[in-house]
Amino acid sequence: MSYLTLFFTSFLAATLLPLGSEALLLYHISQDHAPFLLWLSATIGNTLGSTLNYWVGLKGEGYLRTKGYLSKKRLENYRKKFDNYGGWSLLFSWIPVIGDPLTLIAGMLHYNFRYFVSIVFLAKGLRYATVIFLASSLSV
Repeated sequence: MSYLTLFFTSFLAATLLPLGSEALLLYHISQDHAPFLLWLSATIGNTLGSTLNYWVGLKGEGYLRTKGYLSKKRLENYRKKFDNYGGWSLLFSWIPVIGDPLTLIAGMLHYNFRYFVSIVFLAKGLRYATVIFLASSLSV
């Protein structure tokens, strides 16, 4: 049950909701749950949450433009910035506040989905691996 709870918390934390998953991860580490399964649950959940952001951006872009919330000029501005830094900017998808909008914008710009999932999974996985490593090293 711990892994499932961590999965869903990590999923929600990756959406535009203001939620974090690291505290729950640290708690489960302190309860001596299997670190690899914790890492896997958190990483997959967080990656899928970012994928939801991507999908919302992909499907919502037309709606936002139709309703006047997103101008063609603003979308082109996002495209220039995203193209300037490339898909590798998604390596910052794990950072609070800027990561979630990055994944949304990637969807709005129709960024290659395979690359998206690969880069985001790598970024999220490295973040959780670092948290687990530091917690284990500091005996949290």
